[in-house]
Amino acid sequence: MEPGLVLHAVDLRGHPAGGPGSGSVLLEPVEAARAAAMEPGARARFIAGRAALRRFAAALLDLPAGELEVSYACQRCGSGPDIAHGRPGYTRGGEPLPLLLSMARTQQWILLAGLPAPCAGMRLGVDAEDPARLDFDGFDTVALGPEERHAVENLAGPELLRERARLWARKEAWLKMTGEGLRRDPRTVDVLGNPGLADLDPADTGLPGTLVAAVAIG
Repeated sequence: MEPGLVLHAVDLRGHPAGGPGSGSVLLEPVEAARAAAMEPGARARFIAGRAALRRFAAALLDLPAGELEVSYACQRCGSGPDIAHGRPGYTRGGEPLPLLLSMARTQQWILLAGLPAPCAGMRLGVDAEDPARLDFDGFDTVALGPEERHAVENLAGPELLRERARLWARKEAWLKMTGEGLRRDPRTVDVLGNPGLADLDPADTGLPGTLVAAVAIG
């Protein structure tokens, strides 16, 4: 794992929507507009996630959370204070802050990853998955490449689901890192032997052991 990488898991069940510490006061107008278009459950998770990410970034930079200005980056839409999706980032007084960030959501958990003072050109992606979510026919066909399908073909039950989740977390982490997201066919992303990917131990993330997670750095 990259030296300096910080991981932090947040249990959203401790952040009820609209309650103390729910995070709505930390949303900037572009984030609030995005939240307003969501159904109530998704809105609550979005607000809690953005608040957790902002506090996480502020703690890593030793700055007040209120001084951070949102600046997301999207390959299609560009970057800056008017973008509320894509790769997360912040500025202060209009100057980019030296911090790589990535966030993943699954079940009632958020996984945050941060790399302060990264080298020029470095990129970061993290993902977490619930194996039970991948218990459906056809997953291997639409998500895995030929070698990956071969790797899971003799597995069954919980072992199959956990390996599916491990591979999918690695794919999502990689596609977040590159900024391509699911605009790229996940079957074309080979994650079995990719040296830029690493599985994450629950002991390092704070996530429950029922979930799996991966990080991509490049």
